[in-house]
Formats: sequence, C-alpha cells, structure tokens
Amino acid sequence: MTDTDINFYFDPLCPFAWMTSKWVRKVAARRAYTVDWRFISLRMLNAGVDYDSHFPAGYEAGHTAGLRLLRVAARVRAESGRGAVGPLYEAIGARAFDSPAAAGLAPEERGSREFAGSALEDAGLPRALADALDDVGWDGELRAETDEALALTGKDVGTPIIHFGPPDGTAFFGPVISRLPGDEDAVRLWDHVVGLASFPGFAELKRSLRERPQLRSFGVEPDETGITEDWHGGSRRLKK
Repeated sequence: MTDTDINFYFDPLCPFAWMTSKWVRKVAARRAYTVDWRFISLRMLNAGVDYDSHFPAGYEAGHTAGLRLLRVAARVRAESGRGAVGPLYEAIGARAFDSPAAAGLAPEERGSREFAGSALEDAGLPRALADALDDVGWDGELRAETDEALALTGKDVGTPIIHFGPPDGTAFFGPVISRLPGDEDAVRLWDHVVGLASFPGFAELKRSLRERPQLRSFGVEPDETGITEDWHGGSRRLKK
C-alpha cells in the first residue's frame, strides 16, 4: 500500500464522521493530500453495551446498518482497490445525510439492499456488491481494523479517528464539528488541529455541548445552525 498523508477511520452512518470527512476532503483538495479511508464499526465498538440503557431508540439499528454497509465497503476495497472506498463513502453519506429524503430514512433503510445498491451505483460500482450486506465473512477484517484504530487512540473514543502523517504521526478521535467551514476556514481549522496534534503532550480538548450538525438528516439545512444539545458517548443524552 502506498504512503498516505491521512488515515481516516469512519463508520459510514456516523453523522459527525460524515461532517468531518467533508471538511477533510476540502483540505485534501487544497493541500493535495492523499487520504486512505479506513473502517471502524460503531456496532463492534459497542458490542458489550446495553443499547436500551445507554442510547436513545434507533441507535442499535443505526449502528447495525453501519456494520452492514462496512461489509459492502470491505468487499469493494478487496475487489476494486483502496481508491474505490472514498467515492463509495461519499455516495453513502450524501444519501444518508444530505439528500432531500435523508430526514425520512429509518435506520434500517440505510442498511437495506436498495440503499446500498443505489449508493454503489452512484459511486460507479456494480449494485451486485450489495450481496455483502449479510456476509459475516468480512467481520474479521472489520474487527481488526476497528482494533487498529483504537490502538492508536485508546478505547474511550468514537468516530471518526484521524491518523495524521501515518505511520509515525499522532492519531485522535475527532475533531467533532457541526458546521462545514468554507474553503479558507477549512484550511485554517486544519492547521490549528494539526498544531495541537503535533505537540507530544497533548491528549484531549472536549465539551459535550454540540450543535446538531448541518445535515438534512437532522432537519438542518446547509445555511442553518442546529440547536445546541448535550451529547454523551456519541448520542444526545437521554432525559431521565
């Protein structure tokens, strides 16, 4: 495998990973960076979690749908090369989060054969690759890559994970952003993040208050600002 400037570990149905990926694509285009799009499964990461007590309704179905789509992505990588993963992820994210129909998609629909087939077609790939949705034969590879990502950051993280300047550079969870910056701000933000990441003693900068991301799946248009909510462990906090 060729060297890359950025390794980006994503779960295809994590909205904040998707928002961060759009920012990274902007930066990569302006800086001529290469990105290797790698896999991390939220369903595998939360394998020991009681979803009913830790997450709002629908999260287990959403994480399971993400795992199903990662199986498809793993097959795409095996058969069409690593370069095919980025366009597939872009096609999945656009349909899941930015399309006019995104807000009405149930979690199970995002992991359906129709959804996967349409995303594959958008990425210029055969719809038949959606056969991998139920093929658990890919799960060993996905689990190994999830473990690879967690080995870079520690286990108390979510998605995305960015490895800066691999193999020897630092890796962090995030950054979590709710708004997509413009071209100049995208590069400026990147430089600040890399500055933090490059300091050997830097570990974490965090707050749990987040705006709902600028995604139609959350009912927020690209020119709007989402309401601010308290999030925990990748989900809005359950009201007791």
